[in-house]
Amino acid sequence: MSNNNLYKGSLQTIILQLLAKGDKMYGYEITQKVKELTKGELTITEGALYPALHKLEGSGMLEVEMQKVDNRLRKYYKLTEKGEKESVIKVEELTRFVETLQELMAPKNPKLA
Repeated sequence: MSNNNLYKGSLQTIILQLLAKGDKMYGYEITQKVKELTKGELTITEGALYPALHKLEGSGMLEVEMQKVDNRLRKYYKLTEKGEKESVIKVEELTRFVETLQELMAPKNPKLA
């Protein structure tokens, strides 16, 4: 995707959805999973990811678990019950938004085309 600004408003939804589909993930793992799933079309920088993770944690949607891996601490993020509910809501909102954009981009009325 040539303009990563398009995903910035969806970053929290992307994070919540990834964590809803899996168990717990650490930051780098999240960035790599997004890159993998989008075949490199979307890349999430650390500068965008960690503020979003901290905001989600601060709002009670994520819980953090520290684990020692290769003699260093790794911070894993996992959805709380509130985060699970919010993930469903945010995906529904984003789906409606995308459907609205599709209507604007390809109107059904041939006179508008």
